[in-house]
Amino acid sequence: MADASPRDFSAAGLFDLRGRTALVTGGSSGIGLEMAKGLLQNGARVIIASRSRKKLDEALAELADYPEVEAVEFDITEAEDRLRLAAEVKRRFGSLYLLINNAGTNWGAKLEDYPDAGFAKVMDTNVNAQFALTRDLAPLLAAAGSAGMPARIVNIGSMDGLHVPIVQRTPTFAYSASKAALHHLTRALAVELGPRNITVNAVAPGFFASRMTRFVFERYLADIEADCPLGRIGEPEEIVGVVTYLASRAGSYTTGAVIPVDGGTSISKGKRDWMDEN
Repeated sequence: MADASPRDFSAAGLFDLRGRTALVTGGSSGIGLEMAKGLLQNGARVIIASRSRKKLDEALAELADYPEVEAVEFDITEAEDRLRLAAEVKRRFGSLYLLINNAGTNWGAKLEDYPDAGFAKVMDTNVNAQFALTRDLAPLLAAAGSAGMPARIVNIGSMDGLHVPIVQRTPTFAYSASKAALHHLTRALAVELGPRNITVNAVAPGFFASRMTRFVFERYLADIEADCPLGRIGEPEEIVGVVTYLASRAGSYTTGAVIPVDGGTSISKGKRDWMDEN
């Protein structure tokens, strides 16, 4: 006989993250820090990780009202640092419920000037290291997951992995290629890790205020807004909301998805006057 007890469809019941442990790489600034705030406000215990001790300390000061936050200094591209981070998470918490692969880098240059080293750096940080960290933390994630409540991985991709960006005028070949690769890696990992009770999804943000976007906002904000069907840049809660869904009970049956959060920019192909500039 079917269970006749009422299901809890309340927002509090669907999106509560109390008791869940989350790791946010690149969590000391930008949308990484905003995601950490959102997870903390929904009850999660959060570890923010970054290469910069100074930025971590600044982030901890900003998060001083939240007791369930810790910071770890590490470089995602260094194998020893990844293993040290995994050992630290295991020592402190025993398992890991949510991994947000947010750390990343960019490089812009004209085709004829684009350096091999720059291309390799972006691909290594945005793809190779994301894969390696996921591999190294998979046992801790599997320990936290169950059939009814799987552990979660959320990869932070980009709308630039869905379309060819032109607004910022300077080509970012490696960044676009790396984010497209990360999106497909997300799908491959979803197939691999599903049987281990781990979901894997990606979020593809558009333009949000951050250190990385400050330069283009100063010069091309009007063009960025014109290229977006909603006519604006994103707000932090619009990323936090999607990530919270993917991390929550509501997102338990979603895996292998790449979710754009870009105001429709990745599907906007209209001609702009500034495209005719030399």
